[in-house]
Amino acid sequence: MTTSPGRSPRLLLIVTVVLVVAGVILLTVPQTPSAPAASAPPRATAPTARPTATAPGSRAAQATASTALTQSAASALPPHGEGVAGDAAIQKSLEDAWPADLAADDEHKLLAAGRGLLRADATGVGRAKWPALFGDPDQAIAPAFATARFRIQAAVARRDGSPDKAVVHLVWAGADRGGTYTDRRITDWYFARTSTKRAFTWTPQPRI
Repeated sequence: MTTSPGRSPRLLLIVTVVLVVAGVILLTVPQTPSAPAASAPPRATAPTARPTATAPGSRAAQATASTALTQSAASALPPHGEGVAGDAAIQKSLEDAWPADLAADDEHKLLAAGRGLLRADATGVGRAKWPALFGDPDQAIAPAFATARFRIQAAVARRDGSPDKAVVHLVWAGADRGGTYTDRRITDWYFARTSTKRAFTWTPQPRI
């Protein structure tokens, strides 16, 4: 059976109206909000890294520590050029910044040796006592500082990472061969404890 031509426009109109109404309904009906995406868990904050401890047996580390402890007490130190009157304050600042950790007898021996070595190295006086360090006195390098204005301002002896190693930290003043005078210079001498004939002695180590 064939469809009447008169009914086709009417059918088309009805279909169009239905589609329009359906579209309006779809646009007006509120859509169900989709579930929010799960928020990513907060990132854990990395712990603040602590400074890595310096190897106590390292000479470079010890030299750095020596400089740091001197600078840490800078506010308590007397001004440059204060002279002998300021030496006691420098000594106290060293002792406060670097607490004693050696037996009194060992500390006394190390301080005496460290002072003698510094004087010999800077001024040439007493180098013959340590030929292994300074070589033949007749062929030794000329001293860089005059004996007249040389002065050790402060000194402490402490362990250098183990009971058998030590360092003597010295603060001193002196005038070089050009006549320039400078105080609060810093020098470290290192020692190792050795045994000879059932006795212990502190042996200075070569400068590196």
